[in-house]
Amino acid sequence: MNTSPQQPVLQVRDLSVDFPHKDGAFHAIESLNFDLLPGKTTCFVGESGSGKSVTARAIMNIVDPAIITRGSVTIFDSESHAPLELTSLDTDSEEIRAVRGARIAMIFQEPMSSLSPVHTIGQQIIEAILLHQDVNEAEARKRAIEALKAVHIHSPERAVDRYPFEYSGGMRQRAMIAMAIACEPDILIADEPTTALDVTTQAEILLLIRELQRKKGMSVMFITHDMGVVAEIADDVAVMLNGRIVEHGEVDQIFHAPAHPYTRKLIDASLGLEQAEARPIPTRPDTPLIQINDIRLQFGGHKSWFSKTVHGAVVALESVSLSLWPGEILGIVGESGSGKTSLGRVLMGRYKPVSGSVIYSDRQGRERDLTQAASFRDKQVYREIRMIFQDPYSSLNPRMTVEQIIAEPLRINGLASGNELRGRVASLLERVGLSASMMERYPHAFSGGQRQRIGIARAIALEPRVIIADESTSALDGSVRAQILDLLLDLRDELGLSIIFIAHDIGVVRYLCDRVAVMHRGRVVETGLAHQVCDAPVDSYTQRLISAVPRPDPRQRGLRAV
Repeated sequence: MNTSPQQPVLQVRDLSVDFPHKDGAFHAIESLNFDLLPGKTTCFVGESGSGKSVTARAIMNIVDPAIITRGSVTIFDSESHAPLELTSLDTDSEEIRAVRGARIAMIFQEPMSSLSPVHTIGQQIIEAILLHQDVNEAEARKRAIEALKAVHIHSPERAVDRYPFEYSGGMRQRAMIAMAIACEPDILIADEPTTALDVTTQAEILLLIRELQRKKGMSVMFITHDMGVVAEIADDVAVMLNGRIVEHGEVDQIFHAPAHPYTRKLIDASLGLEQAEARPIPTRPDTPLIQINDIRLQFGGHKSWFSKTVHGAVVALESVSLSLWPGEILGIVGESGSGKTSLGRVLMGRYKPVSGSVIYSDRQGRERDLTQAASFRDKQVYREIRMIFQDPYSSLNPRMTVEQIIAEPLRINGLASGNELRGRVASLLERVGLSASMMERYPHAFSGGQRQRIGIARAIALEPRVIIADESTSALDGSVRAQILDLLLDLRDELGLSIIFIAHDIGVVRYLCDRVAVMHRGRVVETGLAHQVCDAPVDSYTQRLISAVPRPDPRQRGLRAV
């Protein structure tokens, strides 16, 4: 692009968006003013509900059912600087559709829900090229392959004909970026594009966006709640709270001389994970609570007629052995596909391994092998080992009230009924920092952090001894995540819980866990005290994981290519 650095490629003035409802209107964003400059990255940060994503959609003029009540969004031509005001255009007009994808492109947080599962990746990129550029299908296919090559997808000539389910999470996000850049837009809007990715894949995506920006001179609007990511990639930062920009400035000023207390709160929440001190390890009894012995898990495959050997199987876990001690928080970390979640599902009796055992000592001192189907049919085991799920939105039944959700395990196990049941639900809500007056509400009325607290209340309702938390904070904002981690620590101390915490976020694991097991390709490659493994890793794979974690300080930039 030939646009001068002083000339913005996009200008937003006094922009306000409302969601109408029966009692009036909810002000989603109010009086926003900012510019996007060519070749620069502006990060928008803030907690869920602050208005970041609504701002992005307002720029694209796709806010329905909300309404843009006032203000302007003006895009300037990269050559002539001619302005085009977008909010005045009809949302379905040819003029605005010519802008979307061609001049402003957007990549979304969850590529699996943004890509069509019944069309190949190539078909979807080709469709976007044909829509915005005057080329034939053969030329569009050639450009689609070039776009996949630009985002470093291996063998793009073959990958172009694959379906989204044949791509890994990182590859799907790369495909979304390829689709976005195929028409060489002036502006790229990235809405939480790395939130669900492990740290090494996240590092690859951040490096890729930065590389493409340098080559094409794009302006990037990057929406995130991860202050480490902000420190790594931002030129400018806009901090949003309750629909307003409360602070806007250069990245170094935002991190080292923040003017607004909310900005300081976000930075402190991020630094808190980095600066956590090692805690004393709980005193160990003679025997562990759970002993995992040489677990092997595989999927698929077939046996030949003349041999018992299984051919074509995918090995998910290989020779995994670990111990969980009473009162301990054990972190299990690794990339997507490393076997973390598969191990959690073995512990919960969801997957049956080919070999090995998981010995659990229950409250009566009896040993149970959790790999045997009969174990989780036993109500005592079901009550003593509970799970907290990753997604606080999909793990709660939207048709049940909070009272019904938390009461369900108590009611099924016959532990309480009537007023006693209601009283126990109220007590559980207060224990996780929520008000008993919230019992009659449905999940949609709560934020992500509040929903995760409801999930925790449900998990501890049966007074378990072991909690398995599978990526239970990865979808949460930084300050909310810190609150949930502190809640888990308090519950560990109060209830004497042992916790297996499955995560890909090294900072979270260092803050929360006593010990850490690092998994890679189905094997445990390193175990040790959390602060030792995170601060001085021995295994080369662990070192690679640690080096990929972005630091919440722009003066420490430098993601390694991984």
